[in-house]
Amino acid sequence: MTTLFKIMSYLPLWLLHAKGWVLGWLAFGLSGVYRRRFLANARLAGLPWRSIRAAVGESGKLVLELPRLWLGSPVPVLWAGAQHVEAALAQGRGIVFLTPHLGCFEITAQAYAQRFAAAGKPMTVLFRPPRQTWLRAVVQASRQRPGLLTAPTTLSGVKQMIKALKRGESVGLLPDQVPPRGMGVWVPFFGAPAYTMTLSVRLLQQTGACVLLAWGERLPWGQGFRVHVQPLPETLPTGLEEAASAINQAMEGLVRQCPQQYLWGYARYKQPRELL
Repeated sequence: MTTLFKIMSYLPLWLLHAKGWVLGWLAFGLSGVYRRRFLANARLAGLPWRSIRAAVGESGKLVLELPRLWLGSPVPVLWAGAQHVEAALAQGRGIVFLTPHLGCFEITAQAYAQRFAAAGKPMTVLFRPPRQTWLRAVVQASRQRPGLLTAPTTLSGVKQMIKALKRGESVGLLPDQVPPRGMGVWVPFFGAPAYTMTLSVRLLQQTGACVLLAWGERLPWGQGFRVHVQPLPETLPTGLEEAASAINQAMEGLVRQCPQQYLWGYARYKQPRELL
Protein backbone atom coordinates (compact mmCIF):
# COMPACT_ATOMS: atom_id res chain seq x y z
CA MET A 1 0.00 0.00 0.00
CA THR A 2 2.87 2.38 0.71
CA THR A 3 4.12 1.84 -2.83
CA LEU A 4 0.64 2.59 -4.19
CA PHE A 5 0.54 5.83 -2.19
CA LYS A 6 3.90 6.86 -3.62
CA ILE A 7 2.76 6.13 -7.18
CA MET A 8 -0.44 8.12 -6.65
CA SER A 9 1.53 11.06 -5.29
CA TYR A 10 2.96 11.64 -8.78
CA LEU A 11 -0.47 11.90 -10.41
CA PRO A 12 -1.85 15.34 -11.30
CA LEU A 13 -4.38 16.75 -8.86
CA TRP A 14 -7.13 16.94 -11.50
CA LEU A 15 -6.85 13.19 -12.14
CA LEU A 16 -6.92 12.31 -8.45
CA HIS A 17 -9.98 14.52 -7.99
CA ALA A 18 -11.72 12.92 -10.98
CA LYS A 19 -11.13 9.44 -9.57
CA GLY A 20 -12.10 10.67 -6.12
CA TRP A 21 -15.42 11.97 -7.42
CA VAL A 22 -16.22 8.48 -8.69
CA LEU A 23 -15.10 6.94 -5.40
CA GLY A 24 -17.35 9.29 -3.44
CA TRP A 25 -20.43 8.33 -5.42
CA LEU A 26 -19.59 4.63 -5.21
CA ALA A 27 -19.36 4.85 -1.42
CA PHE A 28 -22.64 6.78 -1.30
CA GLY A 29 -24.40 4.23 -3.47
CA LEU A 30 -23.00 1.05 -1.95
CA SER A 31 -23.04 1.86 1.78
CA GLY A 32 -26.50 2.32 3.20
CA VAL A 33 -25.13 3.28 6.64
CA TYR A 34 -22.93 6.00 5.17
CA ARG A 35 -25.68 7.29 2.89
CA ARG A 36 -28.26 7.51 5.67
CA ARG A 37 -25.83 9.31 7.99
CA PHE A 38 -24.83 11.72 5.20
CA LEU A 39 -28.46 12.64 4.47
CA ALA A 40 -29.47 12.76 8.15
CA ASN A 41 -26.65 15.18 9.01
CA ALA A 42 -27.56 17.46 6.11
CA ARG A 43 -31.22 17.29 7.12
CA LEU A 44 -30.35 18.51 10.62
CA ALA A 45 -28.69 21.55 9.02
CA GLY A 46 -31.91 22.23 7.08
CA LEU A 47 -30.19 21.98 3.72
CA PRO A 48 -31.91 20.65 0.59
CA TRP A 49 -30.38 17.97 -1.61
CA ARG A 50 -29.36 20.47 -4.28
CA SER A 51 -27.16 22.28 -1.72
CA ILE A 52 -25.23 19.22 -0.58
CA ARG A 53 -25.29 16.91 -3.63
CA ALA A 54 -21.80 17.97 -4.72
CA ALA A 55 -20.46 16.94 -1.29
CA VAL A 56 -20.86 13.29 -2.30
CA GLY A 57 -18.11 13.58 -4.89
CA GLU A 58 -16.08 16.04 -2.81
CA SER A 59 -15.83 13.47 -0.01
CA GLY A 60 -14.15 11.08 -2.41
CA LYS A 61 -11.79 13.79 -3.60
CA LEU A 62 -10.76 14.29 0.03
CA VAL A 63 -9.52 10.70 0.16
CA LEU A 64 -7.65 10.48 -3.13
CA GLU A 65 -5.91 13.85 -2.87
CA LEU A 66 -4.09 12.71 0.29
CA PRO A 67 -1.20 10.85 -1.43
CA ARG A 68 -0.37 14.00 -3.39
CA LEU A 69 -0.60 16.24 -0.33
CA TRP A 70 1.38 13.87 1.89
CA LEU A 71 4.09 12.66 -0.48
CA GLY A 72 3.92 14.68 -3.70
CA SER A 73 5.13 18.06 -4.91
CA PRO A 74 3.44 21.20 -3.55
CA VAL A 75 0.04 22.14 -4.99
CA PRO A 76 -1.11 25.69 -5.86
CA VAL A 77 -2.55 27.56 -2.87
CA LEU A 78 -4.35 30.91 -2.82
CA TRP A 79 -5.22 32.89 0.30
CA ALA A 80 -8.28 34.82 1.41
CA GLY A 81 -7.78 36.56 4.75
CA ALA A 82 -4.02 36.14 5.21
CA GLN A 83 -3.97 39.62 6.76
CA HIS A 84 -5.65 38.21 9.86
CA VAL A 85 -2.73 35.81 10.36
CA GLU A 86 -0.19 38.56 9.76
CA ALA A 87 -1.90 40.86 12.28
CA ALA A 88 -1.97 38.19 15.00
CA LEU A 89 1.67 37.24 14.45
CA ALA A 90 2.67 40.91 14.53
CA GLN A 91 1.17 41.17 18.02
CA GLY A 92 3.36 38.30 19.17
CA ARG A 93 0.33 36.29 20.23
CA GLY A 94 -0.13 32.61 19.71
CA ILE A 95 -2.87 31.57 17.29
CA VAL A 96 -5.40 28.76 17.67
CA PHE A 97 -6.68 27.82 14.21
CA LEU A 98 -10.08 26.13 14.25
CA THR A 99 -10.89 24.14 11.12
CA PRO A 100 -14.01 22.00 10.63
CA HIS A 101 -14.28 18.94 8.40
CA LEU A 102 -14.78 21.30 5.49
CA GLY A 103 -12.96 21.20 2.16
CA CYS A 104 -9.36 20.06 2.45
CA PHE A 105 -8.37 20.47 6.08
CA GLU A 106 -4.93 18.95 5.42
CA ILE A 107 -3.93 21.89 3.25
CA THR A 108 -4.56 24.59 5.87
CA ALA A 109 -1.65 23.55 8.10
CA GLN A 110 0.65 22.89 5.14
CA ALA A 111 -0.15 26.28 3.61
CA TYR A 112 0.51 28.05 6.90
CA ALA A 113 3.87 26.30 7.27
CA GLN A 114 4.90 27.25 3.74
CA ARG A 115 3.96 30.91 4.11
CA PHE A 116 4.50 31.86 7.75
CA ALA A 117 6.81 29.36 9.45
CA ALA A 118 9.94 30.95 7.97
CA ALA A 119 9.48 33.75 10.53
CA GLY A 120 10.12 31.23 13.30
CA LYS A 121 6.43 30.63 14.07
CA PRO A 122 5.71 26.96 13.29
CA MET A 123 2.32 25.31 13.62
CA THR A 124 1.63 22.34 15.89
CA VAL A 125 -1.29 20.05 15.05
CA LEU A 126 -2.83 17.23 17.03
CA PHE A 127 -1.90 13.83 15.63
CA ARG A 128 -3.64 10.57 16.39
CA PRO A 129 -1.77 7.77 14.59
CA PRO A 130 -3.91 5.57 12.31
CA ARG A 131 -4.52 2.01 13.45
CA GLN A 132 -2.93 0.58 10.27
CA THR A 133 0.82 0.22 10.77
CA TRP A 134 1.71 0.95 7.13
CA LEU A 135 -0.41 4.11 7.07
CA ARG A 136 0.93 5.34 10.40
CA ALA A 137 4.45 5.77 9.03
CA VAL A 138 3.19 7.55 5.91
CA VAL A 139 1.02 10.01 7.82
CA GLN A 140 3.62 10.73 10.48
CA ALA A 141 6.31 11.43 7.87
CA SER A 142 3.96 13.70 5.90
CA ARG A 143 3.15 15.86 8.91
CA GLN A 144 6.71 16.20 10.18
CA ARG A 145 7.89 18.83 7.71
CA PRO A 146 9.58 22.22 8.03
CA GLY A 147 7.35 24.57 10.03
CA LEU A 148 4.82 21.85 10.87
CA LEU A 149 4.99 19.90 14.12
CA THR A 150 2.72 17.25 15.60
CA ALA A 151 1.47 16.67 19.13
CA PRO A 152 -0.04 13.38 20.36
CA THR A 153 -3.62 13.29 21.61
CA THR A 154 -2.43 12.89 25.19
CA LEU A 155 -1.77 15.11 28.19
CA SER A 156 1.82 15.57 27.02
CA GLY A 157 0.50 16.70 23.63
CA VAL A 158 -1.74 19.29 25.30
CA LYS A 159 1.21 20.60 27.31
CA GLN A 160 3.22 20.81 24.08
CA MET A 161 0.51 22.94 22.47
CA ILE A 162 0.27 25.24 25.50
CA LYS A 163 4.03 25.84 25.41
CA ALA A 164 3.87 26.55 21.67
CA LEU A 165 1.13 29.15 22.15
CA LYS A 166 3.00 30.84 24.99
CA ARG A 167 5.97 31.17 22.61
CA GLY A 168 3.71 33.01 20.18
CA GLU A 169 3.41 30.04 17.79
CA SER A 170 0.30 28.50 16.25
CA VAL A 171 -1.71 25.34 16.79
CA GLY A 172 -4.39 23.74 14.64
CA LEU A 173 -7.49 21.82 15.78
CA LEU A 174 -10.58 20.26 14.24
CA PRO A 175 -13.18 21.31 16.83
CA ASP A 176 -15.96 19.28 15.23
CA GLN A 177 -14.03 16.06 15.78
CA VAL A 178 -15.55 13.87 18.50
CA PRO A 179 -13.05 13.66 21.40
CA PRO A 180 -12.67 10.79 23.88
CA ARG A 181 -15.07 10.62 26.81
CA GLY A 182 -14.19 13.12 29.51
CA MET A 183 -12.61 15.59 27.08
CA GLY A 184 -15.76 17.26 25.83
CA VAL A 185 -19.26 18.48 26.58
CA TRP A 186 -22.63 17.85 24.98
CA VAL A 187 -23.70 21.04 23.20
CA PRO A 188 -25.79 21.67 20.06
CA PHE A 189 -24.39 21.37 16.55
CA PHE A 190 -26.99 22.23 13.93
CA GLY A 191 -29.57 21.89 16.69
CA ALA A 192 -28.71 18.35 17.85
CA PRO A 193 -26.57 17.39 20.87
CA ALA A 194 -23.01 16.65 19.78
CA TYR A 195 -20.09 15.70 21.99
CA THR A 196 -17.73 18.64 21.47
CA MET A 197 -14.10 19.04 22.49
CA THR A 198 -13.22 21.58 25.15
CA LEU A 199 -9.51 21.58 24.33
CA SER A 200 -9.74 24.65 22.10
CA VAL A 201 -11.48 26.63 24.87
CA ARG A 202 -8.96 25.55 27.49
CA LEU A 203 -6.01 26.48 25.26
CA LEU A 204 -7.44 29.95 24.72
CA GLN A 205 -8.22 30.49 28.38
CA GLN A 206 -4.78 29.37 29.57
CA THR A 207 -2.67 31.23 27.01
CA GLY A 208 -4.63 34.30 25.89
CA ALA A 209 -4.02 33.28 22.30
CA CYS A 210 -5.85 34.68 19.30
CA VAL A 211 -8.43 32.43 17.63
CA LEU A 212 -8.88 32.30 13.87
CA LEU A 213 -11.25 30.21 11.75
CA ALA A 214 -9.71 28.57 8.70
CA TRP A 215 -10.68 26.12 5.99
CA GLY A 216 -9.25 24.99 2.66
CA GLU A 217 -11.56 25.36 -0.33
CA ARG A 218 -10.98 22.76 -3.03
CA LEU A 219 -10.83 24.59 -6.36
CA PRO A 220 -12.43 23.01 -9.46
CA TRP A 221 -10.58 21.00 -12.09
CA GLY A 222 -7.57 20.34 -9.89
CA GLN A 223 -6.48 23.97 -9.84
CA GLY A 224 -5.40 23.73 -6.20
CA PHE A 225 -6.87 25.21 -3.04
CA ARG A 226 -7.85 28.50 -1.47
CA VAL A 227 -7.26 28.89 2.26
CA HIS A 228 -9.93 31.06 3.91
CA VAL A 229 -9.12 32.74 7.23
CA GLN A 230 -11.44 34.89 9.31
CA PRO A 231 -11.69 35.97 12.95
CA LEU A 232 -14.19 34.51 15.37
CA PRO A 233 -17.45 36.48 14.96
CA GLU A 234 -17.85 37.14 18.69
CA THR A 235 -15.80 37.02 21.88
CA LEU A 236 -16.08 33.61 23.52
CA PRO A 237 -18.07 33.35 26.78
CA THR A 238 -16.11 32.44 29.90
CA GLY A 239 -18.18 29.34 30.70
CA LEU A 240 -16.84 26.09 29.25
CA GLU A 241 -20.12 24.81 27.81
CA GLU A 242 -21.14 28.24 26.55
CA ALA A 243 -17.76 28.71 24.84
CA ALA A 244 -17.91 25.25 23.23
CA SER A 245 -21.42 26.03 21.99
CA ALA A 246 -20.20 29.34 20.52
CA ILE A 247 -17.42 27.52 18.68
CA ASN A 248 -19.95 25.06 17.27
CA GLN A 249 -22.01 28.00 16.01
CA ALA A 250 -18.90 29.43 14.35
CA MET A 251 -18.25 26.08 12.68
CA GLU A 252 -21.86 26.01 11.46
CA GLY A 253 -21.28 29.41 9.89
CA LEU A 254 -18.26 28.12 7.98
CA VAL A 255 -20.13 25.04 6.79
CA ARG A 256 -22.99 27.18 5.48
CA GLN A 257 -20.48 29.15 3.41
CA CYS A 258 -19.75 26.02 1.37
CA PRO A 259 -21.97 23.05 2.27
CA GLN A 260 -20.89 21.39 -0.98
CA GLN A 261 -17.51 20.61 0.59
CA TYR A 262 -18.48 19.60 4.11
CA LEU A 263 -17.89 16.00 5.17
CA TRP A 264 -21.56 15.22 5.83
CA GLY A 265 -20.80 11.53 6.20
CA TYR A 266 -18.72 12.11 9.35
CA ALA A 267 -20.30 10.56 12.45
CA ARG A 268 -20.55 13.88 14.28
CA TYR A 269 -23.24 12.74 16.72
CA LYS A 270 -21.70 9.43 17.81
CA GLN A 271 -20.98 8.45 21.38
CA PRO A 272 -17.40 9.29 22.43
CA ARG A 273 -14.91 6.49 22.77
CA GLU A 274 -13.29 5.69 26.10
CA LEU A 275 -10.03 7.45 26.81
CA LEU A 276 -7.19 4.94 26.61
